[in-house]
Amino acid sequence: MNIRQLTCRCLPLLLTLLFQAVSVAAQNRPVCLQCHESQTGRGGAVVKPWQGSVHAENGIGCQNCHGGDPNDPVNAMDPSRGFLGVPGETAIPSFCGRCHVGIRDEYLQSAHGRALGRGGPTCVTCHGSHDVKRATLSIINEKNCARCHAYAPAAELKNAMVQTEKRIETIDERLKVYKGEGVDTEAREKALFSTRNRYHRLFHEVDTAKVTGESAQIDAELDKIQQDFGRINAERQKRKIIGAGAVSGAFLAALFFHLLRKTYD
Repeated sequence: MNIRQLTCRCLPLLLTLLFQAVSVAAQNRPVCLQCHESQTGRGGAVVKPWQGSVHAENGIGCQNCHGGDPNDPVNAMDPSRGFLGVPGETAIPSFCGRCHVGIRDEYLQSAHGRALGRGGPTCVTCHGSHDVKRATLSIINEKNCARCHAYAPAAELKNAMVQTEKRIETIDERLKVYKGEGVDTEAREKALFSTRNRYHRLFHEVDTAKVTGESAQIDAELDKIQQDFGRINAERQKRKIIGAGAVSGAFLAALFFHLLRKTYD
């Protein structure tokens, strides 16, 4: 059988398998996406922003926020299945606060939260509703803040937090490197996650003195994590020395047996 005949026989089978794989993948996708992707206008406009969001990056799907059954096209939007839909303006902090509890509380106590329902900003005003990015100081900028008030007070708060953010980013990158090298970083990652959440809660403060004081405490927590890096580096160096010793020992043993064999030969 030549290649052409073999191709003619195998191609239908390959196409069938490919079609089945695509069909299974489509079936495994939440019905929310299957339906909304085919819509035009507002219904379909939410899909791509969500796909590029920090929520999608961390496996947070439509149902995690809006409720409902993502596997049942008939009852997906049934309130008895937990479907919540789109929250009203004053309900947004509680809606997002189901996951972001500490941040919700800080927001509600802030000047922004106290103005809720009276023209004050909600979570989606600054973070968006579907295209939600990882929160960094870049969100505090003149374009965002000047929509409601003068930017100067916000800039002062941002300056009080900038060094802390740089330290968090540096530590996060360092942990990723260590993890890639096989170092157990789980405890330190959890510590950084907790510290970063505490830091993010400061984003909603309008008291510069409080932000400065809290930042100092957060820096102390980051110091503890960075002190562990010294121990990690010492352990890595120790492993390198042991590894080099083992390689050298194996080489010398091989050389010894080689010379011994030549002697007897």
